Parts: sequence; C-alpha cells; structure tokens
Amino acid sequence: MPQAASWAGTPSIKGSSESMRMALLTFSLVGLQFTWGIEMTYCTPYLLQLGLTKSKTSLVWIAGPLSGLIMQPVVGILADNSKSKWGRRRPFMIGGSLAVGLCLLVLGWTKEIVGMFVTEPGMAKSCTIALAVLSIYAVDFAINAVQSSCRSLIVDTLPIAKQQLGSAWASRMIAIGHLVGYAIGTLDLVKIFGTTFGDSQFKQITLIAAIFFNIAVGITSWAVHERILISSKDSEAKSDAVKMISKIVKTTMHLPDRIQAICWVQFWAWIGWFPFLFYSPTWVGEVYFRYHPDTDASASKDTLGDVGRVGSLSLVVFSIITFAASVLLPFTVQSPDQDRRKFTPRGPPTITPILETVNKYKPDLLTTWQYSHLLFAGSMCLAPFVRSLQMATILVSICGIPWALSCWAPFAFMGIEINRLTTPTTMLANGSSYRRLSNSTDDISMPSSPTFLRLHHLDRDLDDSPTNDSSTGETAGIYLGILNLFTTLPQFVGTFISMIVFSILEPGKSPELHEDGSAEDIQKAADGPNAIAVCLFIGALSAVGAAYATGKMKSGMK
Repeated sequence: MPQAASWAGTPSIKGSSESMRMALLTFSLVGLQFTWGIEMTYCTPYLLQLGLTKSKTSLVWIAGPLSGLIMQPVVGILADNSKSKWGRRRPFMIGGSLAVGLCLLVLGWTKEIVGMFVTEPGMAKSCTIALAVLSIYAVDFAINAVQSSCRSLIVDTLPIAKQQLGSAWASRMIAIGHLVGYAIGTLDLVKIFGTTFGDSQFKQITLIAAIFFNIAVGITSWAVHERILISSKDSEAKSDAVKMISKIVKTTMHLPDRIQAICWVQFWAWIGWFPFLFYSPTWVGEVYFRYHPDTDASASKDTLGDVGRVGSLSLVVFSIITFAASVLLPFTVQSPDQDRRKFTPRGPPTITPILETVNKYKPDLLTTWQYSHLLFAGSMCLAPFVRSLQMATILVSICGIPWALSCWAPFAFMGIEINRLTTPTTMLANGSSYRRLSNSTDDISMPSSPTFLRLHHLDRDLDDSPTNDSSTGETAGIYLGILNLFTTLPQFVGTFISMIVFSILEPGKSPELHEDGSAEDIQKAADGPNAIAVCLFIGALSAVGAAYATGKMKSGMK
C-alpha cells in the first residue's frame, strides 16, 4: 500500500483579526499585479517606440502564455514535493521575486546596457530590441513562478470553508495592485523625482515595480508559516523531468469533471481577456491621439510616457471599479458551498428575518460569473465604434466588474474542488475519486492567542470523521498549474488572432510612437479601422462562448 504524505507543524498567519490575516496572506498579489499592470501598460508602446510593428509586438507577447505554460505546472509540481525547512511555496516566491526585480531593471535600462558594448547605431538599435524582448521573456517566466506559488499558498493554508473568502481577498489585492500601478502611471514621474532615478517615465516605473514587487512578496513570506513536508506519497515522490511532464499530461487528460468544466470556462474567457489586458492601454492612447483634433503625438517629447499616462488614467477607473466589485460582491453573492454548510445568518432578532430573506435571494457565484462574461462581451463589442477618449474610458471601466469575477470565481471553485480531493474519499459514478464533504466547519481551530491563525490539517492518517472539513492542499500546485494551462493556451490563440489582424489592418510601424511618425501618418491611421479595437471585438465573441460554457457547468452541477 502506498505510504501517505507526512507533515510537520500547522499553517499559521500573523495578524490580530481575520481581515488582517487574509490581507497578509494575499498581499504578495498586490506587488505581482502591480508589476503585471506596468508591463501591460508600458511594454507594448515601448516596443512600438523601439521600432517593432504591431504584428511583431504581438509575437513578443507569446512570452506570457509560454512562460505560464511551462513555469506554473513545473513549479507547482516542484513545490508540491519540496521538503524545504522554509516551506513548499515561499522559497520559490522569494527566489522568483529577486529574478523579477533584476530583469525589470535590465528592461528599463536596455539602451544604456547595450550602449556599453555596442557603438554602431544600427547594430545598437537591433541589440536594444533583442535585449528588451529577452528581458520581457525573463520577467514573465520569473513572475509566473511567483504567481504559481502565491496562489498555491492560499489553497494550502485555508480550509474549504475559507476558500471563497481567500479568493475574494486575492481579487481585492489584485485590484489594489492594478489601482496603485495605474495611479502611479498617470503621474509625470520625471517631473516629480527629476532624473536621479532615471531620465524617462519608463525607467522610473520599472524601478518602482522592482522594489515594490520584492517588498510585497517579502511581507507575505514573513507573515505566513507553512507546514513542512517530511515525506511525499510514494506515488508523488520527486521524479525526473520526463516523469514530471508525464504526470502533468496524465493529470490534464484525466481531470475530475468539475475541475475540467472550470478549466474550459477559463479557456474561452481568456481568449477575450488577453487582448484587453495587453492592448487596452495602448488602444486608449491611440484613441486620444488619433481622434482628438487638439492633440499632436509628433510634437510630444515623451510619447511613450504620454500614451502610458492616458492609458493608465482609464485603467485607474477600471481598477477602482474592480476593487469596489471585489469588496461588495462577496456580500451579495452566495458562496458556492453555502448549500453544503446550511449556513443560517445570525444577528439581532429584529434583523434576522431580513438577513434570511436577503440570503435566500442572493445569486449564486456561478450565475454571477456567467453574467460577467456577457457584460464584458457587450462592452468590447462596441470598441471598433469608439472615437472619443471618454467612451474608451467608460468601456474599459465597465470591464472592472467582470475582471473582479475573473480573479475570484475560478480560484474559489478550484480551491473547493482541490480540497475535496484531500478529505475522506467517496467514489463517484464516473470513477472520479472525491473526498466526502463535511456539514460543519467547527473543526477550524483558532488560537488562544490572537496573534496567529492556526488551521488543523491532516498531518496524520486521513480521518474518516464526517465532520472533517480540513484541507491539505497536497495537489494544489499541479491543479492550479493545469488551470493556468487553460489560461495560457488561449493566449496563444489570442496572439495568433492579433498577429493576423495587425498584419492586415496596420502592417506598418505605429505612427504615434515611432520616431519617424508624422501628423499625416496619424491622420491616415485614424481614417482606417483600429486594429486593436478589432481584436477586442473578437475577444468579446469568445466571452460569449465562456458564458455558454459556464451555463453548461451550472447545469452539470445541479
């Protein structure tokens, strides 16, 4: 009989209240999303400014899905089987964050670094583009390693009953990271700080991102204490690369039905989210320069900074709405495991009937997620017809609500399903092995001291008690890595679609950002269709497919 995994210690989180503990557990995502936001806002116009065409720039963004495709499942398996005395996730988080910081600095100062070794102008320009692209790839690979570990840490630490709360807090932290990043992006940093920390907006913003990313990951690593894996299950022992890949493929091909359904919803949704996240700031900047008669990009001293600031301003509103939705929606949406827990709201006798009525008519999370896809689709379908900065800002802002659901719902459902796999076993009719769910959360132990949250986990043989609602998160790394496969694979599809659209509609260099662009070139671009807007429209059609897949998932779970 295979030997079960053995553990030492219990997870704990510093903090005197549940809100503080949840904030510390998920704070690393603030730095992570801040950095993603900076990359999405500035790197596309930066590459266009260096002289790449939009079609070639779209190929650079294969870095995102490629790094996620490779890093998250691999790091997930490595971390699942790590026996480090510091825990399974935090060593990868810290090591990855240091790599991200270094690569961001290289990205910000590519011209200066190349200039130290190459003096011939033509060769220096080509080397600068190559180093910038390489730096973007390195940043994406490192940040995906950190992201995999940050998400798995939440699943590892929290029991089933707290998974939705953890995912909701993660969504809030992602919104805060977006908001802080975009708010800073609207400022003229060179005017504020001078040239001490860099002579351009892009240099200073990459420096800030490098520092803040490491601080955020450091705070979560300090606040969370992980269990230590003493020995893995015999079937999950550390193996070589071939066996690791084989395990990923085998697990992906034999996913439990519910996890598979979540993954397919994610697949269709992210064909739509990919062009929005990577190109919407540039699109807003193009709308501003192309369709506003009082603007002249050719007269700007820092067009990259101007496009970044205009795009960031629209995304500040987007992030405010995302944050508001991530805070308010958990109170108005029924938890996915509420029926199982038979939760009855408690309060003063005078308001208890009101609470019970409100709770009765709450929409469930799956339905809310489905409607969020339709809201995103409806907004982006209008993108090709936009000719004003105000309307572009409104459409981008509306998408803050579905983005809050996208950062929350799939991980809430995955957290529950993953932890169902690590509680007492019940075989389903289709042969999938699930664990029996409890009807109580009373076994979630709180410390006698208010300083730490300690959660009982299955540190010994599995307990068949029907009241056991603990989780081990033993397979969190690989299952969240597979979810990320269904997040990254559609990005390859989105990249391919974008490349075709850009090649047909805007095959030349961006007139707003390239040094040779003129007012006449910008006007010519304004007279034709906006290629990015067309990509957003195609993404909207895919979001309709995500809504359909969510509906099928809902029918299958009844």
